[in-house]
Amino acid sequence: MSDPAPKTHNLGALSAELIAKGRQYYVPNYKPREMILDHGKGSIVWDLDGNDYVDLGSGIAVCSLGHQDPDLLAALDTQSRKIWHTSNIFFTEPPIHLAETLIEKSGFAKRVFFCNSGGEANEAAIKLARKFAADKGKTPEQRNIISFNGSFHGRTMATVTLTAQPKYHVGFEPMPGGFLYCDAFNDEAAIEAMVDENTCAIFVEPVQGEGGVVPAKPGFLKHLRALCDKVGALLIIDEIQAGIGRTGSLFAFEQDEVVPDVVTLAKALGGGMPVGAMLVGEKASEVLQVGTHGSTFGGNPVMTAVALAAVTKIAQPEIMKNVAEKGEKLRAALEMLNTQFGLFKEVRGRGLMIGAELVEAHAGKAAEISELSRKHGVLVLVAGPNVVRFLPPLNITDAELSLGLERFAMVLSAYSGSQS
Repeated sequence: MSDPAPKTHNLGALSAELIAKGRQYYVPNYKPREMILDHGKGSIVWDLDGNDYVDLGSGIAVCSLGHQDPDLLAALDTQSRKIWHTSNIFFTEPPIHLAETLIEKSGFAKRVFFCNSGGEANEAAIKLARKFAADKGKTPEQRNIISFNGSFHGRTMATVTLTAQPKYHVGFEPMPGGFLYCDAFNDEAAIEAMVDENTCAIFVEPVQGEGGVVPAKPGFLKHLRALCDKVGALLIIDEIQAGIGRTGSLFAFEQDEVVPDVVTLAKALGGGMPVGAMLVGEKASEVLQVGTHGSTFGGNPVMTAVALAAVTKIAQPEIMKNVAEKGEKLRAALEMLNTQFGLFKEVRGRGLMIGAELVEAHAGKAAEISELSRKHGVLVLVAGPNVVRFLPPLNITDAELSLGLERFAMVLSAYSGSQS
């Protein structure tokens, strides 16, 4: 796959018309790019005007098998011709098989709750943690949940409060109570000073995504496990972005050799379909009894049929091998580009979850680089104002990744030229 010249983004009349309507009709809480994505194949997507892009963002770690994966399409087609929705008043087959698979592959879970998104999975985990404490006789004042500075856990009122980034709280006050923030992620002494008999759970991402693609350092999650055990709290690991193969193992916590009490999943779980899950270990597996929580669409048979196909395929050794190999290739290429352009302070992450932090002289320019990348035919993300984020499909090919890196090199050249 060769690409000797940079792409030119041409905005056609139909695209311009649709963009104008989108800006007119949508609540203006997003800022979509000036394009209408139309279809995709593998790690390449095309807009309505025929421009092609190497997708190194996967819909923010959602389309982990790229676009139009044949196994996911087959699962979707088969189930869509059977039954679409029943509610949780009745059993259907796909969510049962998905629950069984997740429990077997997680190695710790005993029960699964299905929902529609990461925010809902974390909302369920918050409720479970509070009910777990209540069942042990803890008063409301003794049900504190601790999270870390730089975390991101969702956009509902509870999960946005759990998210320890004040910028997400502004204008939505008063925030729900009982949430405490540890200012220093990866600092054992800082978290140890906060945990006491009033702590009912610690929430942690094994790799902070929105916080800048910052991995937990070796031993940190084990330290949290020990602290939770000491006071009888739950260790809840948010793998919504880092889970389902993204970091090089099906579950990111496996790399830290720690046994969680709860793991939350979404994004890659559905391979592009909206589905989330909360996996619960033995300690809290019976907490949420009939009537304590629910989700009308949770465990939808179409969504879970596709999710089962996605998890089964991603768990295959060849996909995990590809994550390791392409992750190394991506990091090495970014490091090599940095020797030429000197834009990055650090390239970090795990597997195919990579962040390139800009040096101080280019602080705040991540969004500019992301938009310039789009114009050069490669889609990359940001993680805050200073980090360019890469989350390509886990099955991305050598040719697709090489093409994306060729185009990104042009991006950095164009950006550097504009700054001189």
